[in-house]
This record gives sequence, structure tokens and C-alpha cells, in this order.
Amino acid sequence: MTRKRTNPEFINGVPELLLLRLLKNKPMYGYELVQAIRLATDSRLEFGEGCIYPLLHKLEAEKILQSRSKKANGRSRIVYTVTKKGQKKLSQSMNRWHDVKEAIELVLQGGQNEQTAFT
Repeated sequence: MTRKRTNPEFINGVPELLLLRLLKNKPMYGYELVQAIRLATDSRLEFGEGCIYPLLHKLEAEKILQSRSKKANGRSRIVYTVTKKGQKKLSQSMNRWHDVKEAIELVLQGGQNEQTAFT
């Protein structure tokens, strides 16, 4: 069985994963996403607008997201949605996240190979 090395950038990709997952549910604008992450994680994760807006712009440039202008509460907002390419990336990212989560849980729970790793 071939083992893949974990991509350390994936850990840094948590905000991206959360954005894509939340935008899969419904189109949102930047500040709305900041609030949605806070609410969805019971305030355990909070990312400021300085993190979210550059990421939205990057994902749009990569054609993972698309945007459109929309009036909301009398103001013009840039609302983002996930493209087909973005849906594929979300699926891949979720699979990687589950692999990383399971690997970490093995160590935290004293996995069966822990004893042999230190002897």
C-alpha cells in the first residue's frame, strides 16, 4: 500500500475548507462568511475579514468561486458561490481532512502502532 505524505499546507487550508463548505449551502458575502464560521463552530474558530477577503479573491481568481453583485439591506454586496471546479475541490479537501483527522485521532487515542514507534 502506497502512503502519501501529508500536505502541511492543508492545515493552513482550514479557512478555505470552511468557506467552500458554507458556500455550498448558500451564496454569501464576505462579512456574512466571517459570522457564519463563528456561529457554525460555536465561536471555537474565528477568522477576521483580513483572512477571509484575500482568500475569497484568490479562490475567485482560481475559478473555484464566482461572484456577483447583489443588493442586501439597501447595500450592494459581492456574493460568492461555489463553481463546479470548487465543488470538486471541496470534495477532495473534505476527503483529505477526514484522513488527517483519523491519523491525528490514532495518535491521541494511543493507536496500536504507538508502542512500536517509540521502542
